[in-house]
Amino acid sequence: MDFYLDTANLDEIKKYAAWGVVDGVTTNPSLIAKEKVSLEKRIKDIAKIVNGPISSEVIATDLPGMLKEARRYAHWHKNVYVKVPMNENGLKAVGILKKEGIHTNMTLVFSGGQALLAAKAGATLVSPFIGRLDDISEDGMALIAEMVEIYANYGYETKILVASIRHPRHVIEAARIGADIATMPPAVLEKLIGHPLTDKGISLFRDDWEKVKNLQ
Repeated sequence: MDFYLDTANLDEIKKYAAWGVVDGVTTNPSLIAKEKVSLEKRIKDIAKIVNGPISSEVIATDLPGMLKEARRYAHWHKNVYVKVPMNENGLKAVGILKKEGIHTNMTLVFSGGQALLAAKAGATLVSPFIGRLDDISEDGMALIAEMVEIYANYGYETKILVASIRHPRHVIEAARIGADIATMPPAVLEKLIGHPLTDKGISLFRDDWEKVKNLQ
């Protein structure tokens, strides 16, 4: 499973990229707005840190507008994946951009039907938002299982990028099901590394070593 960071903060990206486990980055307009920097500058800065897919989202909802933004983003760096919304114009855009060799990430997917359409249209990645489904008492992980089964049945090349991850169990369950990618806030990645028994064990070993390190 690939790990992406869902952030546009350079300090966070540098910190966790140094762990050697960050394969890509996802951004959205809200994350960019927090940084108070132009989208183009931030995407180019991220590309200097992470050598992997960087998702940048179109704002336009009309087809010509989507295509214009997508082509502009794609010229910024070879690793840019253009995020387009799951709707009629988004599907049309995905098909056109695929023919142009531009990678896409179809976002805001909430059903198996939407996931199937995204794959048929030729999306490079598809982003189901599991946390938002959980928020309305639906089962986000059930959607991931459904998508993995559908894509396996027909050999679709579209990769499943699990988004709207709220806690470490989302990551673990997605990995058990067989999703390709998990994109997560830095706080969730931070929690994956920790365990109280690990901390206790390190402390115990250090204490015991202090007792014997000077023995001849």
